[in-house]
Amino acid sequence: MYNHAVRAEALIVLVLLAACAPQAATATAPPKELRPYVTTTPSATEPVSTSVLGAAQTPLPSATPFQYMVAAGDTLSQIAEEFNLPLDAVLAANPGVDPNALSVGSVLKIPSGQSNASGESTPTPVPLPVEQLACHPTSDGGAWCFALVHNDSADLVENVTARLSLLDSTGKMLSSQTAPLVLDILPPGEALPVTAYFPPEIPLDAIPQIQILTAIRLLPGDQRYLPAAVGDTLVTVDWSGLNAQVRGSVTLPADARPGGEVWVAAVAYNTAGNIVGVRRWESSAGLAAGGSLPFSFMIASIAGRIGRVDFSVEARPQ
Repeated sequence: MYNHAVRAEALIVLVLLAACAPQAATATAPPKELRPYVTTTPSATEPVSTSVLGAAQTPLPSATPFQYMVAAGDTLSQIAEEFNLPLDAVLAANPGVDPNALSVGSVLKIPSGQSNASGESTPTPVPLPVEQLACHPTSDGGAWCFALVHNDSADLVENVTARLSLLDSTGKMLSSQTAPLVLDILPPGEALPVTAYFPPEIPLDAIPQIQILTAIRLLPGDQRYLPAAVGDTLVTVDWSGLNAQVRGSVTLPADARPGGEVWVAAVAYNTAGNIVGVRRWESSAGLAAGGSLPFSFMIASIAGRIGRVDFSVEARPQ
C-alpha cells in the first residue's frame, strides 16, 4: 500500500453550511470510537478555546514501567492483553495485587517488553517518534487530546495504537485511554494522529503523556492494501474559520487490483501548524483499477482557525 498525503491551502470564503452537505452516495457513517468526527460545530459568538492542557513534551516508549488506572469493568487479563503482555508479567510488576478484586481508580505498573518478568517474548512496537502532543479543553469540562505520530522508517507500519494519559502536577495519574491511529496504516515518511476524548472533569493544568503500545512493520509483498492516492483536493473554510468543506478524489493505478473499502483521513491544522481537528471518510462503493472515487465532507476545529488540511488514504482490495 502506498499512501499519498496532499496538502491543500485553505480558502477563506463565506459559505452556507447547508450548501456544503457531504455526498451521501458513497460516504458511510464514521465509527463511534472516533469521536472527533462528531464534535459540536462552533459558532462565531462562542469561539472554541485555544488553551492547551500541559506541555507538549512527549515521553516515548522506554524500559520504564508505564502506569495504568483501573477503570470500571477492567480485568487483569484484559489489561495484559491490551498491552500485549503475558498476565504473569503484569502480576510480577504488581506484587500484592489481587487479580480477582481490582479496585477502580487503583494504579497498576505496566512493564515494557524488555522488563517482562515472565521471560516470554512479546511484540516490540516499531519506535515511532511523536511530533505533537496537546490537549484542548471542551465547554463541558472535558478535553480532546491529539498526538501526531511520524513514521520515519522506510517501511509501511500498521496497527498503531498509543496510551494517552493525563497526569496532575505531582505526576499522579488522572485518566488514561488507548487511542488508535486514524487509519490502520502509516506509510513511510508520513505522520497521522491518534486521538482521545477525556470526559469531565479535567483540570486545566493536567499534563498529557503518551506511550506507543503497538506498531507493526509490514513485510515486503503484503497484498492487503492498494496503492491509492488522493488528488484534486479543495478546502473551503467558512467565515468563522472553524469549519471547512473538503473535496477531492481517490484514484488507483490502471494495473492495480480493484478496491473494495476506501478510507480518507483529513487532519486540520491551525496557522501555527498544530492539529485542531480530525475526521475519517469511509466508502464501500468500490473503486475500479484506473478509476476515481470522489469524496466530500465537513471537518471542524476545536482549537482555533483552520490554516490547512492534509489528506491520507487507505484502500483495501475487494
